[in-house]
Amino acid sequence: MATLLGELLAVTEVCIISGGRFEQFRDQVLTHLPAGDALHRLHLMPTCGTQYFRWDGAAWAQQYAENLTDVEKAAALQALEEEARRLGVWESETWGPILEDRGSQITFSALGQAAPVEAKKAWDPSGTKKNTLRAAVQARLPELEVRSGGSTSVDITRRGIDKAYGMARLAELTGIPFTGMLFIGDRLDPDGNDFPVVALGIPTRSVAAWQQTAELIEDIVASARR
Repeated sequence: MATLLGELLAVTEVCIISGGRFEQFRDQVLTHLPAGDALHRLHLMPTCGTQYFRWDGAAWAQQYAENLTDVEKAAALQALEEEARRLGVWESETWGPILEDRGSQITFSALGQAAPVEAKKAWDPSGTKKNTLRAAVQARLPELEVRSGGSTSVDITRRGIDKAYGMARLAELTGIPFTGMLFIGDRLDPDGNDFPVVALGIPTRSVAAWQQTAELIEDIVASARR
C-alpha cells in the first residue's frame, strides 16, 4: 500500500483524513512511504479533519486545529466512560487506554488503539455496541458531535466539525472543487464518521477492506498514465 500511495502521489494530490492522531499518521503511513519529492502533494487531516498538516519542505506544518476546550473534553470523557460502563461495553482487558484526548477530538477505543485487527473485528461485527454507545453519548452532549469511528471507536469533536468540515476546508485552502475529488471510505453508512461527506456532493466510493482501496488506486494511477 505504501508503494501504491507513492505512485498515486506521483500523478495527483492525495489527502488522508482519519480519526487517528498525527503520530499515527507518522508511524503508520509517513515512515513507510518511498523516498521522493512528492510530499508537497500530500495533505494530512488527523482527528477527522479537525487538524490539517502540509509539508513545508522541512517538516509537517500544522495549518489549523479546531481544539476542544478543557470543559468540553472533561464532559466528553465523563459521558463516554459512564455510558460505556452502563451499557456493559467498558472492557477490562485492552491494548492501551480506552479513552484518548487528541486535542481536537476525544476518542473511545473499546479495546485500546493498539488492539490486533482481528480482535477489533470480532468485538462488534454488527456495529450495534458502537452505535448504541454513540447515540447514548450524543444525547448527553448535544453541543458536541459524536460519531461512530473505526471498528471499535467513537469520536467526539466540536459540533459541525467533522470530515465534511475537513473536506470543505481542503477545497477552500487548495482551490480543488468537490467535483474534482474522490472520497474513499469504509464508514459511509449513516452512523459512520465518513457519512457527513456524502451531503457535500463529493463523489464517493465505499470500501470494506484495504484490498479494495488498493485496486482503486491502481485504477486511478493507470488512468492518469494513459
